[in-house]
Amino acid sequence: MARRVTLIDDDLNILTSVSMVLETEGFSVRRHSDAQAGLQDLLDFPPDLVVLDIKMPRLDGLELLRRLRRRSSLPVIFLTSKDQESDELAGLREGADDYITKPFSLDLLIQRVRAVLRRSDKSTKIMSSNSEDGALVTRGQLTLDPARYLCKWDGKKISVTVTEFLLIEALVKHPGHVKSRDQLLDAGYDHDTFVDDRTIDSHIKRIRKKFKVVDPAFSQIETLYGVGYRFVEAKT
Repeated sequence: MARRVTLIDDDLNILTSVSMVLETEGFSVRRHSDAQAGLQDLLDFPPDLVVLDIKMPRLDGLELLRRLRRRSSLPVIFLTSKDQESDELAGLREGADDYITKPFSLDLLIQRVRAVLRRSDKSTKIMSSNSEDGALVTRGQLTLDPARYLCKWDGKKISVTVTEFLLIEALVKHPGHVKSRDQLLDAGYDHDTFVDDRTIDSHIKRIRKKFKVVDPAFSQIETLYGVGYRFVEAKT
């Protein structure tokens, strides 16, 4: 079955060119020039991946993603003419899985789409494999349920993206052990996805923020400046 991609962009030329190349590569594409209609479509007919513009009238891409993340962890790639670092970091903080600036190469876009889908598939395979023996990953108050793709802290659900799940999983496999940014990049991204270590910092900040919503005292993901991050179990 063809992988499903939903495009949301108010630029009709972008919608046409991107949908054509995706369909040529075998993807099934739904497209919207109106962000509000696009959001409703994502909720009604969830695709395998979303390609989303930031700068749109009425409802911009960042706000659309905020609303989507309340209901779904669908993989999202931001596609935008904004090229300032602050815009990229804002997109990642809101839960985007990748970021491409206009003008862009259609070949690069296809590579990024395939890379994000591979990460999503990798996470699904890990969860499927673990669910065969009913394995739960438990570290103190943290529980990862691969069978249902659930992340919980002290029994409360934390909504995470594919990339965030992979990063949390990498950290909790060996509590107390430091993971460098490069190691976390390897865990969360394919080798052909070009991101720098600041991307990891943005993801970690967002993960911490999500946990602090349910537990303001959360401090189990520690930063070792100049080295990386580690997960430490709360002392009882």
